[in-house]
Amino acid sequence: MLATLARGMTTSPNRPSDPTPPSDIGGNGRRALVVGATGIGGSALVDLLTAEGWPVTALSRRPIAERPGVRPLSADLRSADDLARVLAAERPTHVFFTAWSRQATEEENISVNGGMVRDLLAAVSHAPVRHVALVTGLKHYLGPFESYGQGAMPDTPFHEEEPRLDAPNFYYAQEDALFAAAARDGFGWSVHRSHTVIGHAVGNAMNMGLTLAVYASICRELGTPFVFPGSLTQWNGLTDMTDATVLADQMLWAATTDAGRNEAFNVVNGDVFRWRWMWARLAAYFGVEPVGPGADPSPLEQRMSGADAVWQRIVRTHELIEPDLSRVASWWHTDADLGREIEVVTDISKARLAGFSVHHRTVDSFTGLFDRYRAERLIPAAPAS
Repeated sequence: MLATLARGMTTSPNRPSDPTPPSDIGGNGRRALVVGATGIGGSALVDLLTAEGWPVTALSRRPIAERPGVRPLSADLRSADDLARVLAAERPTHVFFTAWSRQATEEENISVNGGMVRDLLAAVSHAPVRHVALVTGLKHYLGPFESYGQGAMPDTPFHEEEPRLDAPNFYYAQEDALFAAAARDGFGWSVHRSHTVIGHAVGNAMNMGLTLAVYASICRELGTPFVFPGSLTQWNGLTDMTDATVLADQMLWAATTDAGRNEAFNVVNGDVFRWRWMWARLAAYFGVEPVGPGADPSPLEQRMSGADAVWQRIVRTHELIEPDLSRVASWWHTDADLGREIEVVTDISKARLAGFSVHHRTVDSFTGLFDRYRAERLIPAAPAS
C-alpha cells in the first residue's frame, strides 16, 4: 500500500522551496547526504560522489576525516533527538542510507534499524530531498539472522518481484519507513539489495574481504593451510557477490535516472563463481595452501578463537596499523555466508534492462581490495619471492 502511494510522487504542497543559490551547491544543483559514511558501501559512495563533483555531507557515528568536497558530521543514528539536532541546518537533495546496527534479536533489529531510517528521514523532512536510496540485502529473500535460510524461500536466482517472506525482517521495516516518508514528503526512492558486499572499510560488522585477508595472513604466519570454513554446498554451488563500487554506481544511477525511480534492484557484480574455484586464487595471492571443506563446516569464529596474540605479533613484525583483531575480522558474518546449506545467486536482469550495465569480476574485486589493504598496511605485504 505505502509503496503504491510512494510510487510516482514527485512534489508535496507542504514542502518548502530550496532557498540555497545554485552557486553554493555545484553546477547540477545537487547535494548528497551519505548515511553510514565509514562503512563499506558508504565509503565507496563518498569516493564516487566526490569524483563526480558532488558536495557531500558524510554522516556517521565516528566522523570521517575532512577532505575536499566532503563535510563530515557525527550523530547517533539511534537517537531521533540527536539526528534532528545535527541535521537541522542540512538541505540535501539526495540521501543515500547505507547504515545498520546489529542487535541481539530480530525484534530489536526491526525496532532499531527501522527506527533509524524513520528518524533520519524525519530529520531531513524540511530539506528539498528529491531521492532517497536505501541499501538492504538478500536477507530480503533468505530471512533474518534468527531463521537465516530456513523455511519457505523463493527459488534461485532471486528476483525483485518475489513477495515478502512471512517472517519478521528488519529490511521490511526499513522499506516501510522509506515508503511512508516518500508518501509524506514526495521524494523518489530506490532500494538496493546487495549480496556479501566487499570493499574498503575497517571496523565493519560485515566485511568478508578484510576478514579473509586477515585469516590468510594468520595462516601464513602459522604455516597452516588456508582451510575453507564453510559448507560443501557453498564450496560446490554457484554464488555471486557485490563489489562496493558496483553498489555505489547503482545507487547513483538510480538516484539520477527516471528508470531507477521508485524501484527495488538486486545488485551484484554480474559474474558467478564457485568457491572451490575462487579459494585457490585467494590462497595463491597470499602464498598459502588451499584446502577444501570437510563434511561439516569449521567456523572461523571457533577456529580463530585466541588468535589475538598471533595477530598482534603480525602487526608488530610487519608494522601494521590496526592491532585490534576485532576491527579487521568479522568471523561471524563470513561464517554465516560460507556456511549456508542453500544456493544463493541473484538475478540482475531488472537493473540491466533498465540501463545499469556496470560489471566486475569478483576475483578482481578481491585482489584489488587486498592490494589496497597492503598499501595501507592493514595486512602484511607480499612475501619475498
